[in-house]
Amino acid sequence: MVLHAATAVLDWVMDKSLVLGYTKIGPTVRRAWWPHDPVPGALVGRHVLVTGASGGLGLATARGLARLGAVVHITGRDASRLDDARSRLLEEQPLAEVTSHVADVSDLAATAEFARRFVADVPRLHAVVHNAGVMPPTRTVTPEGHELALATHVLGPHVLTFGLRESLGGGGRVVLVTSGGAYAQRLEVNDLEYTQGTYSGTAAYARTKRMQLVLAPLWARELAGDDIMVASMHPGWADTPGVTESLPGFAKVTGPLLRNAEQGADTAVWLTATGDPIGSGGFWHDRRRRSTHYAPVLVETPGEVERFWAFVCETTGVPTPRG
Repeated sequence: MVLHAATAVLDWVMDKSLVLGYTKIGPTVRRAWWPHDPVPGALVGRHVLVTGASGGLGLATARGLARLGAVVHITGRDASRLDDARSRLLEEQPLAEVTSHVADVSDLAATAEFARRFVADVPRLHAVVHNAGVMPPTRTVTPEGHELALATHVLGPHVLTFGLRESLGGGGRVVLVTSGGAYAQRLEVNDLEYTQGTYSGTAAYARTKRMQLVLAPLWARELAGDDIMVASMHPGWADTPGVTESLPGFAKVTGPLLRNAEQGADTAVWLTATGDPIGSGGFWHDRRRRSTHYAPVLVETPGEVERFWAFVCETTGVPTPRG
């Protein structure tokens, strides 16, 4: 969608001001010019997988997809929380089709096995929304030896995406839920496992969200031949457990302006369901493609991008070279 010049300037100012663009002010104002909602029933009969959907943005995304008729598959690490989430969705929408799967995306071997089973059960998948997230208070290493935020936000989603490749092929979509916090970090290609310096959970979260922004166009490049669309998006500042529990000070200061979970999830739902031509590999916020850098600083070089891609592929073993 091409915006009128004055509207485009206002949208840009809101985006760069952060408070105007990232809080609930953003969707309230931008709704006047953003693309139309997906048509009712846009996803009827289509299967969509949402990771980390037992609460917060993931649950809100699942709710929005179910309203559009999707057959929704939700994953999480805690079976009881997943059951509660599924029950809430069905209470709100009794005719919805919702299936829950206990899965920990940070476990790469288990994620690969989950993908194999899922493809066998769901040979045609419309979309996967990668929402699962963590903000470890201290540096934590998975049993496979990877820093937890890296495994959860980068390596696990990579394994899952390529594990679902066959099911997604021929028009499927991949949506990465990232964060505006990525703007504050560069691609630390020399320390991807965060072994150097003093560890910060907030920094680890933002660093791996930067990696997701780099990863999305790489996935788009690799999956173009399979006709799979890839997009990353950020939800703005939303009132979710991830914010209130991990960043209580930030939540206290910004509380009155925080978006609700549905406002935060809106663009993920829209990217999954829209019929508009949106291309592949872009970074989105409030239904508009955004720059992957706040300003022309901390920009990764092409060489750094390819080193990162090699690390992810070699660490996970996928995608395997094609003959």
